[in-house]
Amino acid sequence: MSFQNPVFIPGPTNMPEAVRQACNMPTIDHRSPTFGNILHPCIDGVRKVLKSDSAWIYIFPSTGTGGWETALSNTLNSGDKVLAARNGMFSHRWIDMCQRHGLDVQVVETPWGQGLPADKYEEILTADKNHEIKVVLATHNETATGVKSDIAAVRKALDAAGHPALLFVDGVSSIASMDFRFDEWGVDIAVTGSQKGFMLPAGLAIVGFSEKAVAASKSATLPRTFFDIADMQKGYDANGFPFTPPVGLMNGLKLSLDMLLEEGLENVFARHYRIAEGVRQAVSAWGLELCATSPEVYSDTVSAIRTPDGFNATDIVSHAADVYGVAFGVGLGEVAGKVFRIGHLGSLTDVMTLSGLGAAEMCMADLGLNIKLGSGVAAAQEYYRANPAASRKNAA
Repeated sequence: MSFQNPVFIPGPTNMPEAVRQACNMPTIDHRSPTFGNILHPCIDGVRKVLKSDSAWIYIFPSTGTGGWETALSNTLNSGDKVLAARNGMFSHRWIDMCQRHGLDVQVVETPWGQGLPADKYEEILTADKNHEIKVVLATHNETATGVKSDIAAVRKALDAAGHPALLFVDGVSSIASMDFRFDEWGVDIAVTGSQKGFMLPAGLAIVGFSEKAVAASKSATLPRTFFDIADMQKGYDANGFPFTPPVGLMNGLKLSLDMLLEEGLENVFARHYRIAEGVRQAVSAWGLELCATSPEVYSDTVSAIRTPDGFNATDIVSHAADVYGVAFGVGLGEVAGKVFRIGHLGSLTDVMTLSGLGAAEMCMADLGLNIKLGSGVAAAQEYYRANPAASRKNAA
């Protein structure tokens, strides 16, 4: 790996230099009003990114996995029933966490490459006349397969079934990069992390709770200490944390939120779509296919690209790192060795993306795949030229 090259993994993502510098700050007294001037803008900014007027925001020193645990441990009791679909590695890991917590998980096995089966959810929830299912899990963007699911459709399934279950959404690789509507979609808990759309190092679990989820936390009995939202809220009310906060990371988050909101969320989402579509044009020009099975589930933050049968896709990732100093993502779980992943989220531009596509082409050609050098890059260039960034449109 070369520190001079951008990374093209699905996270952690490239950091703007200003954000990196904001994390590099002197020690302050985290029990002083100075920390409150960092903390509260972070809470308010995250709420805006979630498109919510009322979500309770909790920021823990952790990662998205800690965010999952925050959701479960604050709202559920041992033996509670959870409904989830397994359509990729990260939905699988959340299911595994539920089972380790003594929860009864009804798993809907779903082909990797497809989105969440909202119709199946509705069928199961309608049949649950006694409302034994307490939570529905939904992975908004399955990072392992490059698949985006329709969270609004999952909410409609709950409503159509007249079911009171809570809706928990993993938005780790979507929030702050793709449109997310906490209030409109009736989300009860949204989980994300600092190292993807927020353009920071790993280290923060960022979680939004609805009033209904906060109410559930009052009677939940799963063990929790570090991830207790009641303790965290007491800390917030005193302009602090119940333990030592990651001040530098939160100062970086404050700046990254300012940058995202200044760019405008709709422009952020449009930028991610445009960059992703350039990658998809390149994949098509290479004669390859995405793991995602149809355009409506294509992710705007990561593309998992299938290689021909009999070819080990992991070799592309290894070759890129060893020969060109560039990082791509390997396939995980059921698609290990079958796909390589190009992350295109966070701090990224058209020009940076073209460099990644060029590196991928060189690797595939080096390894004997029938790839014409320049074909994917040219396809992406044509798309970017025809669909300029908002800043270029304004400049024109």
